[in-house]
Amino acid sequence: MPEIDDLPEVARVARDLIRFDTTNWGEGRARGEREAAEYVGAFLESLGLQPDYYEPVDRRTNLSVRIPGRDPSLPALVLHGHLDVVPAVAEDWSVDPFAGVIRDGMLWGRGAVDMKDMDAMILTSVADLLRAGEQPARDLVVTFFADEENGGVEGSELVVRDRPEWFRGATEAISEVGGYSIPVAGQRAYLLQVGEKALVWLRLRARGTAGHGSRFHPDNAVTRLAEAVAAIGRTSWPIALTDTTRQTIDGIAALCGGDPSDPDAVADATGAASGFLKSTLRTTTNPTGLTAGYKHNVIPDAAVATIDVRTLPGREDEVLAEIQRIVGDDIVVDVSHRDIGLEVPFSGPLAEAMVAALGRHDPGVPVIPYLMGGGTDNKALAQLGIAGYGFAPLRLPADLDFTGMFHGVDERVPIDALVFGQRVLTDLIRDY
Repeated sequence: MPEIDDLPEVARVARDLIRFDTTNWGEGRARGEREAAEYVGAFLESLGLQPDYYEPVDRRTNLSVRIPGRDPSLPALVLHGHLDVVPAVAEDWSVDPFAGVIRDGMLWGRGAVDMKDMDAMILTSVADLLRAGEQPARDLVVTFFADEENGGVEGSELVVRDRPEWFRGATEAISEVGGYSIPVAGQRAYLLQVGEKALVWLRLRARGTAGHGSRFHPDNAVTRLAEAVAAIGRTSWPIALTDTTRQTIDGIAALCGGDPSDPDAVADATGAASGFLKSTLRTTTNPTGLTAGYKHNVIPDAAVATIDVRTLPGREDEVLAEIQRIVGDDIVVDVSHRDIGLEVPFSGPLAEAMVAALGRHDPGVPVIPYLMGGGTDNKALAQLGIAGYGFAPLRLPADLDFTGMFHGVDERVPIDALVFGQRVLTDLIRDY
């Protein structure tokens, strides 16, 4: 392993970005992206570009720059990333999550997977072209958002509302959570993200009567809420395939010889990625927080739980109605955040160009479309009619549980995968 100073530029940039603690706890509580955005801006300025900044909320900094293409008659392409990260509990990690540690040929730290790796690939791919005196085939709109980990409320949503001119003439976008490899029955395949589930964040509220902890007390808000949370958390939502997920299952089945009529069994052929893929086949409702009480011997009169709901595109209303039925009428269901699901075609010139770029750097390896269980800032750009894809190309070791590291502990990415991704992305933006 080379010394840190000899790292490839893409790894150095990713490491530098990880060292900016841009933790986002959500609901307006965040360290802010300003310093990371200034670093990105300085990098772009070193290439002769003049980025535009927008900070609608203190320290929640967004920036964008347009790079002219060889053919101005072509629609512009957006390359975008986010600079915030979810929290990391340092005691749970084997390294400092914000130190940008290089170990075992990998870059470790919060954001190494989500998504400072892709941020670095975008920046260094642009640098590859401009330093060589080249132009992209079409205008590139290179944008970095704040607050993605909170649904973009203080980031992409405000940018799309207040700075739509940044995206003038753009019809397509590329961002995170696609283009990476997974093992399928001993073979390698790439997943290209062409859709995202809808996000609905809920608060369940239970009321009861306050009293002494020693009482016979059946009207207990904590008990009532606990029963509702357990019911939601144990609900097994049925498989409901979309056009995209049918293509996913058919593509994997063709490689492993599985039966497409049993989608979960087909997903199992992807090993550690199976849990990630199974979540794309159905609605998920995961309890993520509980708040109740203030003293051991006091029964509180209220209790609150947070639920992360991800529905297939267009299923939000029916899922909310079913959740209310499951928890019962004495539980109040509040929607704290809601966005849309997306599906875009796995066809057309951009999809073909992404597949071809992967094929030039990893010949003969199949590319399969999939619907991501989470979400990205592509949802905000969809309000401007921009079709968003996930394409952060990474050729990964078969034994690396990459999908399990999204928001997980000991997040890390192989350095050679970053170099691979930079080359593929450079190839794409040069020619598409």
